[in-house]
Amino acid sequence: MVINNSEFAIKVKNLSKSFDKIQAVKNISFEVKKGEIFAFLGPNGAGKTTTIKMLTTLISPTAGKIQINGFDPVKERDKARSSFGIIFQDPSLDDELTAYENLQFHAVLYNVPRKIARERINKLLKFVGLWDRKDDFVKTFSGGMKRRLEIARGLIHHPKILFLDEPTLGLDPQTRNSMWQYLKELNKKEGMTIFVTTHYMEEAARVADTIAIIDHGEIIKRGTLSELKKATKTNSLEDAFLKLTGYTIREEAATTTLMHKMMGVRR
Repeated sequence: MVINNSEFAIKVKNLSKSFDKIQAVKNISFEVKKGEIFAFLGPNGAGKTTTIKMLTTLISPTAGKIQINGFDPVKERDKARSSFGIIFQDPSLDDELTAYENLQFHAVLYNVPRKIARERINKLLKFVGLWDRKDDFVKTFSGGMKRRLEIARGLIHHPKILFLDEPTLGLDPQTRNSMWQYLKELNKKEGMTIFVTTHYMEEAARVADTIAIIDHGEIIKRGTLSELKKATKTNSLEDAFLKLTGYTIREEAATTTLMHKMMGVRR
């Protein structure tokens, strides 16, 4: 059956990325439906961070095609960027601004009308438990507080797609639970598509509609939680993940280190 392209928020076809002679992502193809929560899982150095950086215009692919909300992120970078939000592992807040100013600056960048921005900033600061610290400089915040502020910032312009790279890393269980309740509410009410990478298997199993497992730069299995468990004859996502990717402890792959070095040079 031919499916209309408009049903997909993300389309990836034959996507590859090489750093020097090392191939980090190898000819992967997948789609993410609009309004879907899509979990992207993989061991250290599997290629998931490289993939998400290509999807969000931070690095260009070596080969293949990407569509983000119908835009080509290589040729139409600004249009693609305006339609999604990003929450990455690495902090990217301005430590010399207050919590409120960080959100206000982000709202200006994304052309959120002033009145709407004010309402959203107030709501989001309360949601992440930082309302009482809204006028404090971010450099005085703990790691967990900065994480919560980044989550608020990623939601300020109500993007059509939200990319989350380990979004709840370092958060306490209560904050993680509260964050996902809010994200699922946005997903349901506004049809926001959510693309998430996480090491919390129970989190992915609980919230994701579709799960893709990547290893050695290739997507090795994709489906619902039930489909993955059935295919691997296991009883949990963690067991399915281990059966597909192996039980050996891995160090961060050289491809990831090389990518970070090359990104640093480009900056």
